[in-house]
Amino acid sequence: MFTGIIETLGIVDDIQQDLTNIHFYIKSPLGSELKIDQSVAHNGVCLTVVDIKEDIHKVTAIEETLFKTNLKTWKKGDLINLERCTQVNGRLDGHIVQGHVDQTATCIEKTNQDGSWVFTFQYDPSQHNITVEKGSITVNGISLTVVNSLTDRFSVAIIPYTLEHTNLKYVNVGIEVNLEFDIIGKYVSKIMSLRN
Repeated sequence: MFTGIIETLGIVDDIQQDLTNIHFYIKSPLGSELKIDQSVAHNGVCLTVVDIKEDIHKVTAIEETLFKTNLKTWKKGDLINLERCTQVNGRLDGHIVQGHVDQTATCIEKTNQDGSWVFTFQYDPSQHNITVEKGSITVNGISLTVVNSLTDRFSVAIIPYTLEHTNLKYVNVGIEVNLEFDIIGKYVSKIMSLRN
């Protein structure tokens, strides 16, 4: 489990195709602190560390993960949001995040609000994922609050600290991001659909 509070940025150091899998080598300040078999969220995608060499760790994405996320678009040099799993004795500063990306969305607007930024993301509503105003959403692994919610899109307001310390500063119109919808909202939506 994660909180959506990004610890640091990593850099994609190398990418290797292996049949339908892709191995990613991520260089970061966390690299030397990680352990093999540890779960780490990469842009919100929970991946298992399978190898470590100094400050570079290796993770593998299978075909299903590549299909549902933006990992297939990663290139060498890309900056990735990283978060280690939550410690049971720690504070839950964001919201409950599983690291299981539901789908991707595309940035359709980015507006400077004199000190903060508002991003609008559009997604395919046919998967029945929902947002609610003042509810939680995870974008590239970042726990954010929805400020405007429509059937196929939502907006989030970003403070300067979050913009500076995550890869949102490189997200512009047309860029694809990973979404994990609020787990409570997903359960409520599922229950309601079964009642019809």
